Amino acid sequence: MSPSVRKPIVAVAAAFLSLVCVVGGPERTAEAGPLAVVGGESLDVKAERLDIDINGGTALLEGKVKATLGGLTVWCPKVELTYDKAPSVKWAKGSGGVTAKMKGITAKASTVEVDVTKRQVKLQGGVRLSRGKGWIRAGSATIDMKTKKVSLRDVKGSIPVEPPKR
Repeated sequence: MSPSVRKPIVAVAAAFLSLVCVVGGPERTAEAGPLAVVGGESLDVKAERLDIDINGGTALLEGKVKATLGGLTVWCPKVELTYDKAPSVKWAKGSGGVTAKMKGITAKASTVEVDVTKRQVKLQGGVRLSRGKGWIRAGSATIDMKTKKVSLRDVKGSIPVEPPKR
């Protein structure tokens, strides 16, 4: 996979990590602008509902969940997460159809799962990356945030190739 295709997947994963690492404390609200500063940029999060089980160490964002970090915007209907103590999140899952857009690139999947301890992100179910006329589909994608390596399974795609210059 070319670096130009890999970068958007890593950016989407980073946004999800940023989202789940700052949401989850009892002092948080379902909408904030900005919710936090990540890498010098504001992370804005919006949802229709936020439910927190303080004793159980879980939180649930539901209804038109939207996270924006710089030029990256991520949407999904639901984000579940678990944490040791707020806002130290261990695991998060976005479901119901996940869409992310950045720099003309659109990434879609049925679910995204983030294991913060392993620093690993898994996209599953109809994973699709597109930019212009190019696209890649996969059954699943795994992103190792430590190494920034991406592994796709059951891949199919179409990448435009320019004719050779004479």
